[in-house]
Amino acid sequence: MKKFAYLIIALVLAYGFAKEQGISLPGSTPATTSNAALLQAYSRQQSDVQVMGEGVVVKVLRDDLKGSRHQKFILKIANGPSILIAHNIDLAPRIRGLRAGDRVEFYGEYEWTDKGGVVHWTHRDPGRRHVDGWLKHDGQTFH
Repeated sequence: MKKFAYLIIALVLAYGFAKEQGISLPGSTPATTSNAALLQAYSRQQSDVQVMGEGVVVKVLRDDLKGSRHQKFILKIANGPSILIAHNIDLAPRIRGLRAGDRVEFYGEYEWTDKGGVVHWTHRDPGRRHVDGWLKHDGQTFH
């Protein structure tokens, strides 16, 4: 019985840590999405930062077909910059029917640019060397 209690405590602590770090757990969705880490990375001109946030699609761009294929679109972040999302469609499904005005949530790696920045790694890493990312659109998760 004591071992069972320790197991429960360990699981609760692991779940809390995962949520705090923004790690997506199977079957879970974050209660709220915050652009805070993205806005901070943008203002500090930082790169290689894991960010979670949401924005409104301003423009859907043509797919980048050189090397790994990427679905690309620009999101306007509330009270922040517009950013480019580069979603690897060789490793994750594309968002079909994406249009300007659609809301998209994201979790990925931010790279600063003077134009607002890029979020990529919005997919699972098959090599398990990078944190898994995702996109959410219209109630569906893409990773």
